[in-house]
Amino acid sequence: MTAATGENRFALALTLRDGYAFSVDFEQEGIPPLLLDEPAPLGEGEGPNPARLLAAAVGNCLGSSLLFCLRKSRVEVRGLRVAVEGTIVRNERGRFRIGEIGVKLAPNVPPEHHERMGRCLELFEDFCIVTESVRQGIRVDVEVETPAIVS
Repeated sequence: MTAATGENRFALALTLRDGYAFSVDFEQEGIPPLLLDEPAPLGEGEGPNPARLLAAAVGNCLGSSLLFCLRKSRVEVRGLRVAVEGTIVRNERGRFRIGEIGVKLAPNVPPEHHERMGRCLELFEDFCIVTESVRQGIRVDVEVETPAIVS
């Protein structure tokens, strides 16, 4: 498998459990596996599907980026709700694709801190690794290992 060179690499592994359900091992100590599954009729819907996982990653990254900036600016954040909506569309070849992801962030900030939020609202998106990677397109190298034929 080819991966981009760089100092910040990560790895994880997925193992087929049953049907279309996969267990994801994030290869991080203390992080339990996550079950992913396709919704019915293809799968059993026992866990989030990959589209929802991507949407969650975008929402989490944006929320974390905004939170980091607000905290660095000494803005008191009493809570943060991130709502994410996505659409599934067909491309020109009739294949399903994620057409759009919309994210609404609702920080709970005391009124006296609203004025200090301005700079963060201008900057935070640019520091979100996931969102900016998705927006630009991510190179994905794919390799399929063929099983050895035993005679």
